[in-house]
Amino acid sequence: MTKDWKKDVFTIPNMLSLFRLVLIPVYAAIYLQAKNETDYFIAAGILAVSCLTDMIDGKIARHFNMISTTGKILDPIADKATQFTMTVCLAVKYPILWTLLGLFVVKESFQLIAGLVTLRKGKMLNGALMSGKISTTFFFVSLILLVLIPEIDPFYLRLITAIDFVALLVAFIDYARVYVTHSSKIEEIPQKAKNNK
Repeated sequence: MTKDWKKDVFTIPNMLSLFRLVLIPVYAAIYLQAKNETDYFIAAGILAVSCLTDMIDGKIARHFNMISTTGKILDPIADKATQFTMTVCLAVKYPILWTLLGLFVVKESFQLIAGLVTLRKGKMLNGALMSGKISTTFFFVSLILLVLIPEIDPFYLRLITAIDFVALLVAFIDYARVYVTHSSKIEEIPQKAKNNK
């Protein structure tokens, strides 16, 4: 392992992504055992911190030129693992969200398989698509609201679920289009990154 490899992995953005992964079981434990408003507020606060670090690590990576191949893989893993855990925990309380979780799993499974196939060809998707960023934003904001408002009106629950479902479906279609048509967003992995695997 070279020094360049270490610089690629041990960066501030990557450490923040790892921190978000650590927050996942903490959130799940607090939310699933919540008994009062304070517990739900703490759970929502953990999600807010996760969301904040997600925004910060991207800005740091771009501003200080810390964008790395490792970061391009680790950051979405932290995102998806957090979204999955949030949805599972909330679906235990609100069964309507199991449908949303089903679409999420299908979308992410497709992206994982397509991404691995593309990676074997020495290529990878150059960053998240705008539709994916919008979908992720809707996911975080709406699910944090559901955590903060444990007794939400059924109408608003269905509305939030529908909005998230549509945003997720649009993102799924967009990613499928990019991978199937071999869009210009699919780029060759830099030779330096290949040598440091």
